[in-house]
Amino acid sequence: MALERCLFLLACLGTAQEAVATFNPRQYYKNNALCKAVRRGHVEKVVDINLKYVDINPNASTTLLMVHGWPSLWSTWSYQIDAFKNDYHLVVPDLRGFGESDHPGNPDSSGTMADLVGDLVCLLEHAKINSAICMGHDWGSAVCYEAARRRPDIFQGVVGIVVPYIPAATHFVPIKNLISAFPTFNYQLFFDTVPDVAAEELGKDVERSIRATLRTVASPPPHDFLKCSESFLRAWDGISIPPVPFFSHDEEKYFIEQYNISGFRNTLQFYAHANRYQTWKLAHTQGNHTIQQPVLAVYPTEDPVADWMLAAQMLKSAHYLPDLTTSLLPGAHWVHLEHPEKLNEVVRKWLERTAQPYRSGFVIQHPQKYSDDL
Repeated sequence: MALERCLFLLACLGTAQEAVATFNPRQYYKNNALCKAVRRGHVEKVVDINLKYVDINPNASTTLLMVHGWPSLWSTWSYQIDAFKNDYHLVVPDLRGFGESDHPGNPDSSGTMADLVGDLVCLLEHAKINSAICMGHDWGSAVCYEAARRRPDIFQGVVGIVVPYIPAATHFVPIKNLISAFPTFNYQLFFDTVPDVAAEELGKDVERSIRATLRTVASPPPHDFLKCSESFLRAWDGISIPPVPFFSHDEEKYFIEQYNISGFRNTLQFYAHANRYQTWKLAHTQGNHTIQQPVLAVYPTEDPVADWMLAAQMLKSAHYLPDLTTSLLPGAHWVHLEHPEKLNEVVRKWLERTAQPYRSGFVIQHPQKYSDDL
């Protein structure tokens, strides 16, 4: 009986691995959008950058714009692409500075949320799309929220996975002031204060850097990971890091190849003080902090980075999101890859309720909803 059970478990493992391996990022053609971008410095200069994106099922009536975070790529939406490609138009970019997408230069001041929203608008124009629902993970959530705030004429709704909406209604808070409450934000201080050193450490062994970061509840990082302001990988010293649990071998290889194209330096734009401050300053000055469009916020319950549900409550995010649906899912930071079926089910139900009013030309306000999908 024990032998039969063992063989059954091995068979299940093999099936799961085969399911993961069905997604082949190399089979998708990347479109190229030529976009204008500002390179800031002593003298600001407008330059052209090439942004890459995958365009799937363009004849569908509703567009989902899938926005990745850090360290990530368009291909980390693999399970969502498979789940939604037959019913929705999917536009899936590599953000500026990631993979094969260009960066205008000077990432410490040329990677604000306004810059990234402008990139998204340019991509949609290139794809000949007038409106979309923005679905983001990690920093991609922050980009989507800002897109909906800045351009409600284009962005019909937001799916924010992991990171909550951060309204700029109150004073600006530097990263260093958050460390006492969130010691796992020390890595962000490292990225902000010595980005060249951080990029060098990350790029020295891309495979190790990626494997260290993309973990699950079942295969977690060390307890002290992210808590050091002088190194990103120190907690892994002397430890052999297993492959990324939710990637096939070829997906991991593709990921590493893509990060070897441009490295990590430009991707650290998210953590730069100047970008964060300018993002806050512009939104704070504009004053329109409420996002009227429908929002689905999905928070994992076991993210080693932070308790995002608690963070959302501290930020009073819900106060600025009158049409908010909140869902809690088991999992760590990469919940859309760790538990894709649960995440996709929550998203699909929300889309079916939300997208239809926009298709018919009517906007229906819904009361705030909450679900716990544990």
